Amino acid sequence: MENKIILTIGRQFGSGGREIGQKLAKALGISYYDKELMSVAAKESGLCEEVFEKADERTASGLSYALTTGYSYMGMYMPYTDFLSHDGLFQIQSDAIRKLAEKESCVLVGRCADYILREDPDLISFFILNKKEDRIRRIKEYQDMKLSDEEAKELMKKTDKSRAAYYNYYTNKIWGAASSYNFSIDVSVLGVDETVAFMKDFVVRRMDKRPRTPHFG
Repeated sequence: MENKIILTIGRQFGSGGREIGQKLAKALGISYYDKELMSVAAKESGLCEEVFEKADERTASGLSYALTTGYSYMGMYMPYTDFLSHDGLFQIQSDAIRKLAEKESCVLVGRCADYILREDPDLISFFILNKKEDRIRRIKEYQDMKLSDEEAKELMKKTDKSRAAYYNYYTNKIWGAASSYNFSIDVSVLGVDETVAFMKDFVVRRMDKRPRTPHFG
């Protein structure tokens, strides 16, 4: 596809990575996928979306747990046997990510997309981090239940640990390490909106180095 660009975003929990991904996609006029990837994977495989929700960015043990409760395949409920493994679910999700990357420019958040698409010449991978105080504040603002600072901090630690375990299990890289991505960005330096503007400028500059000119909507 001419002028295609694929942006992946890894992020610390509460860093603002999801908001940044949404705003960056809008600024560039391209598609955005986060939890929407589970719907795509479910549609492609015929499995119910709940299966992917249970296994979403969790460790191998978490994925195995999701496989103990049964699944719906083409509308029929069946127990998990050897039909699927946690690696099988990851493969289904990986195939869905590759198909999306083949057909359109998009922003993909999480789910090891940077590793899955590592051979794609159109890929730019980002990792978003933020200072602890800002992350705790954001977590408290966006959680349905009211959390104390200590509860938000504990949730932050557990979620980051889960994301790291999932990423490290399925890739040969280290979650959050600068060497695992093209660009690591601390949101606290510029704030969300200026970080988005900085990332957009980086993407456009990267595209300008190609022999073709990018055209975003």
